Amino acid sequence: MADVTVHGAGIFGLSIGWECARRGAKVQVVDPFGVGAGSSGGLVGALAPHVPENWNAKKQVQFESLEMAEGFWAGVAEAGGTDPGYARTGRLQPVADEAALALARQRAGGARDLWQGRYLWQVVPAADHPGLLDSPTGWLIHDTLSARLHPRRACAALAAAIGATGGRIGAEAEGPAGVEVWATGAAGLQELSQALGKPVGTGVKGQAALFAADLRHAPQLFAEALHIVPHADGTTAIGSTSERDYADATGTDAQLDALIDTARRLCPALRDAPVIDRWAGVRPRARSRAPMLGAHPARPGAHVANGGFKIGFGMAPMVARLMADLILDGRDAIPDAFRPEASL
Repeated sequence: MADVTVHGAGIFGLSIGWECARRGAKVQVVDPFGVGAGSSGGLVGALAPHVPENWNAKKQVQFESLEMAEGFWAGVAEAGGTDPGYARTGRLQPVADEAALALARQRAGGARDLWQGRYLWQVVPAADHPGLLDSPTGWLIHDTLSARLHPRRACAALAAAIGATGGRIGAEAEGPAGVEVWATGAAGLQELSQALGKPVGTGVKGQAALFAADLRHAPQLFAEALHIVPHADGTTAIGSTSERDYADATGTDAQLDALIDTARRLCPALRDAPVIDRWAGVRPRARSRAPMLGAHPARPGAHVANGGFKIGFGMAPMVARLMADLILDGRDAIPDAFRPEASL
C-alpha cells in the first residue's frame, strides 16, 4: 500500500515523490513511458531568476526555490548516489546599448534589496570573460544566483534517491494508491481541459542541441532569448524554441538549425564545436503561466502539479515542499497565483 502515488516521472512528479519519501511516506511514482521521458528529459537545465524588479508572488517563490536548490540537489545526490549535475555557476548576458546599460545598473540596486544581499546582479567588462560572449557595448550583466543542472541526470538522480529511500518507480501502479498526485505534463493539461470543457493550459514545443564543448567552469550565458548552459560532463547545451503550432512533437528541424547558428555567432567557444545531440519535446504551459498546484479540479480527492513551463527545474524544490506540506501535513501554503483556480 502506498501513502502517495505520483502519476508522472518528470521533474515535478519525481521531486514531489522524493520529498514525500524523504519525510517518511511510502511512495510510488508511475509513468508508462519511464523516467524523464517527456519534456523533463531535455538538455538545457538553466536555473535562472526573473529580473529583480516588479516583484510579485511568483518571483518571490522562484527566488526561494533557486536559493533552496543547492541543499535540495545535494540531498538527492547523497541519498541515491547519482550526480544531478547541479552547480551555482552564475550567468552572463550581453548589454546591447546605452539604454540597456543604464537599466542593468538600475536593476543592480533592485537585486541588492530583493535578493536580500545574498546574490549579485552587476555590470562587468566583457574583457573579464574573454571568449565566452560578444557584447555590443563591451559590458556584460553578471548574476550570481543562476545555476545549472543536467535535466536527464537530475531525473535519474531523483529516481535513484526515491528507490534508495524505499520508494518504487514503475510503469503501472501497484496496490491501493493512497493520496494521488497527477504531474503528467502537457498530456495532463490536455486531459484536464477536455474534462472541464475549457482550456486550462497547452503544450509548447521546444528544441535544443548539445555541443561537444568543454566550458564546465564557465557561467551559463543568455543572449537573444537563447540559453547556453555548460555542463559538468564537458558538454554545452543550447535552447530553446517556443512553438505553439507544430506537426511533429519530438522532431527537430530548421528552427533548431537557426538556434545553432545563433549560438555559434554569439559564443566564440562554440563556433567550431560539433553538435552531438538534438532534442525536441512539448513543455506544459498552464493558462496562468505559473505552476498549477493543489486540489485536482477533475479528480476528487487527488492533487495536481503541472504547468512548469520553462521554470520547472528551477521551481522543483519549492513545488516539492509545498505539495508535500499539503499532502502529508495538511498545511496549505500554496500562493493564490499557483492554485488551479488561477488557470480556470
